[in-house]
Amino acid sequence: MLKKLTLEDKYNLEKGQVLLNGTQALVRLSLMQRWRDNVNGLKTAGYVTGYRGSPLGGIDKEFNQAKELLTENHIKFHPAVNEDLAATALWGSQQVNLFEGARYDGVFGIWYGKGPGVDRSGDAFRHANFSGTAPHGGVLALTGDDPACKSSTVPSQSEHALIDVNIPIFNPCNVQDILDYGLYGIALSRYAGCWVGLKCIIDNVDTTTTVVVDPNRVPVLYPKDFKIPEKGLHIRWPDPVAEQEYRLLHYKKSATLAFVRANKLNKITIKSSKKRFAETWSNDK
Repeated sequence: MLKKLTLEDKYNLEKGQVLLNGTQALVRLSLMQRWRDNVNGLKTAGYVTGYRGSPLGGIDKEFNQAKELLTENHIKFHPAVNEDLAATALWGSQQVNLFEGARYDGVFGIWYGKGPGVDRSGDAFRHANFSGTAPHGGVLALTGDDPACKSSTVPSQSEHALIDVNIPIFNPCNVQDILDYGLYGIALSRYAGCWVGLKCIIDNVDTTTTVVVDPNRVPVLYPKDFKIPEKGLHIRWPDPVAEQEYRLLHYKKSATLAFVRANKLNKITIKSSKKRFAETWSNDK
């Protein structure tokens, strides 16, 4: 007996296999994060903002087409005038629970932009990452890289810019990874109090394939080998800049490494007797 399928399955099917392209996976990601929070008893909202450009040139279209469903799930899609204003707005989204009368337990945020947008947003990224994220918020930065210079004036690769502002990076290799690493990324952002990057390239974003969707597919594990400092890792007020820097360099980095180890996210696919790369991050000591 053939299973009945509809085009709406890509967003509405709770569990199973759906056909998605990379951009649609980003819409699905925001919905899945909201559903996971709801199951865990959290009343959260989502805020997605940025400035489109290849390979994320179709992101506005996909999010606008899903506007009704997103609104039902308290997710606001709001394209920005430029990338750094979007980053600044997301910085503000993490401050919601610093004030009385917040309607949500937290707001998870997604920033998007291509390589040149990452360049121009460096100052906003640095300040926002210094300040940190909310315990039930978190920010995922989608960096649309164009290394072949298909639609850019120069080839782009965003890892160096994110490393400079101490933002860890997930590098998905297919559409399934966009979903899985996206959920891990938001979880890491909440745990370690930092922004998290998700590299997006045309090979993944423009690919259409079958993926597995399941709210419980990504079981987030929290480290047992890292002790969170007494004052925590998250955004606060007042918060002197020197304390922000100390927290980032002495605690958030260690928390990030511990989270990666606990969830076995750094996979060594080719073993070597002389390890030169990624030894600190490796799960295989």
